[in-house]
Amino acid sequence: MQNLQILLLIISILGISELFSISARTYRFSGGPSGGVYQYFASGVSTLAKKANINLLASASGGAIENIRLVNAEKADFGIANSGDVYSARMGQLIGDSKKYENIFAINFFYSAVAQLVVRAEDRITSVKQLEGKRVAVGNPGSGAAAAAEIFFKEIGIWEKINKEFLGYREAAEAFKNRQLDAFWVFAGYPNAAITEAALQNKIQLVDVYTEAEKAGMFKKYPYLTKEVLPANTYSGQTQEVATYSDAVIFFAHKNVPTEVVYNLLKVLYSKEGLEYMVSVHKAAQEMKIEHGLKGIVTPLHPGAEKFWKEMKVLK
Repeated sequence: MQNLQILLLIISILGISELFSISARTYRFSGGPSGGVYQYFASGVSTLAKKANINLLASASGGAIENIRLVNAEKADFGIANSGDVYSARMGQLIGDSKKYENIFAINFFYSAVAQLVVRAEDRITSVKQLEGKRVAVGNPGSGAAAAAEIFFKEIGIWEKINKEFLGYREAAEAFKNRQLDAFWVFAGYPNAAITEAALQNKIQLVDVYTEAEKAGMFKKYPYLTKEVLPANTYSGQTQEVATYSDAVIFFAHKNVPTEVVYNLLKVLYSKEGLEYMVSVHKAAQEMKIEHGLKGIVTPLHPGAEKFWKEMKVLK
């Protein structure tokens, strides 16, 4: 009898429809290409969500731009993308797309996506502009990598002067191994599995992309970009550090996802066990710390994220 009274009280406070929508509804997390880092994170978060009694289904996608469009249209509830892509989407500044995607709200920082441009050491390519006329893989269509590549190569003036191949990282590494490519672009955490594989098959070199980006004024134009240094020996044969830059990879949700769902998901995700589990899923999650929770985010937060990060005193 007492349990029934408690249940009736909860229903009277929340409303029966909201009670059942939160507890029984299945939410969709649009991740990324199968085998990619995005999809590892989506799967990891979906597994942890069970501890908060949240049904969260991770589904593969073409990548960041597709995730933004799916979540904005409420065809998915959660997504993962580069902070810069979310910023551009909300501002109506996606390449070739002036629509403003204003239904998406940031939740937290996952890891840094680092620009990595791979060439063969024997080709002695030391400057990005030496790639004019060369075959370069720039990421699969609809991915954050491809969007970042287009911004970079356009800003330095050679987007129309390279022979572009829109390939995912694994396909690019295979094509590079078979000498069907002269270079391939990766915009992800490091060490990246595709580059590691390529370095085992070929003597590689990573090109400094920071210098050209700075000359082009990219860091003033794109406030979400940060200088990075890729440590020496990140990959086999890479004996010197390489100057580059990064964008934050962030978690975001549709505005209609309930505040408590996002809040409870963050509580599980940032528990000691949650963070340890995410690192076991992918090493890039080592960057996930309470103090870095909002790193690189330059767009509005979801109310559930605001509530959590205020409690954590990361947000005032």
